[in-house]
Amino acid sequence: MRSPVIDNLQYVNWSEIAFRQLRQGGVDAIHVTIAYHESFRGAVLNVSQWNRWFEQYPDLIMRGVSGDCVRKAIETNRTAVFFGFQNPSPIEDDIGLIEVWHQLGVRFMQLTYNNQSLLATGCYEDDDTGLTRFGRQAVDEMNRVGMVVDMSHSGDRSTLEAIEHSSRPIAITHANPKWWHSALRNKSDEVLCALTDAGGMLGFSMYPHHLKDGSDCTLDSFCDMIAEAASRYGADNLGIGSDLCQDQPDSVVTWMRNGRWSKQMDYGEGSAAQAGFPTQPDWFTDNRDMPNIGTGLLKAGFSQPEVDGIMGGNWLRFYDSSFGGET
Repeated sequence: MRSPVIDNLQYVNWSEIAFRQLRQGGVDAIHVTIAYHESFRGAVLNVSQWNRWFEQYPDLIMRGVSGDCVRKAIETNRTAVFFGFQNPSPIEDDIGLIEVWHQLGVRFMQLTYNNQSLLATGCYEDDDTGLTRFGRQAVDEMNRVGMVVDMSHSGDRSTLEAIEHSSRPIAITHANPKWWHSALRNKSDEVLCALTDAGGMLGFSMYPHHLKDGSDCTLDSFCDMIAEAASRYGADNLGIGSDLCQDQPDSVVTWMRNGRWSKQMDYGEGSAAQAGFPTQPDWFTDNRDMPNIGTGLLKAGFSQPEVDGIMGGNWLRFYDSSFGGET
């Protein structure tokens, strides 16, 4: 089997066109967001929508629940779709729903999305108090059933405590190093050292607010950053988590950042003049551009096996070890 291409975080406004672009770009697996602030019921409706898409486009996409699904997708020229939450709101205040959601196919859950949650502290809060009592027990339950702890939008203390408390490696599915670009959502060297030392995975984001020079970031700059990250943390725990938000209306940004909790517009890391989605860099506008990343990594000095790992092989290894229940 050839090495897979995996993008471990996308929030595309899905359509037949977007599904065909996945195939044109040779993307074998994606992790998709099925909840930002939804309740249990709201997230179930999103699963229902995906079930309809799986029925409508069986030649393009398939449901993903294990590493073997990626292998089947490669064999059948399709894209395996893995579900994840960017917020723990779909488990509400019920720890038993973690196992239910795993049974429904969810394989990643962020403990926070920017704000304080019942589980941990988001990266936009002034005071990071770390994992809560519920949070520690939720991590234990996620470890037990085979759901990955994702700390992409969490504060440093909460992230470090999750790494330490989890019996399995965790993930930061979509972020970049703060030493490259000081965006609030990017991660400190301390966090990334702890993450990778514990066997966790970092997915590099192509969302412009996470990039040095924003929408004008060059492919060379992005790939040189990955090369520096590999020199610090090793290449084996690095992958792609593009955070691609293709074709989403700007109104979705309000939902992502505000949910129902705020009357004030939270502009996040953009300014008031950038309230909508920023323009993607010209080297990654949609999934058809995925091969550009591999080409850029080779130019940055990576070997072909290292490129194969960063483009998807490392995520597949992580899937194989993370998605099964404890024995």
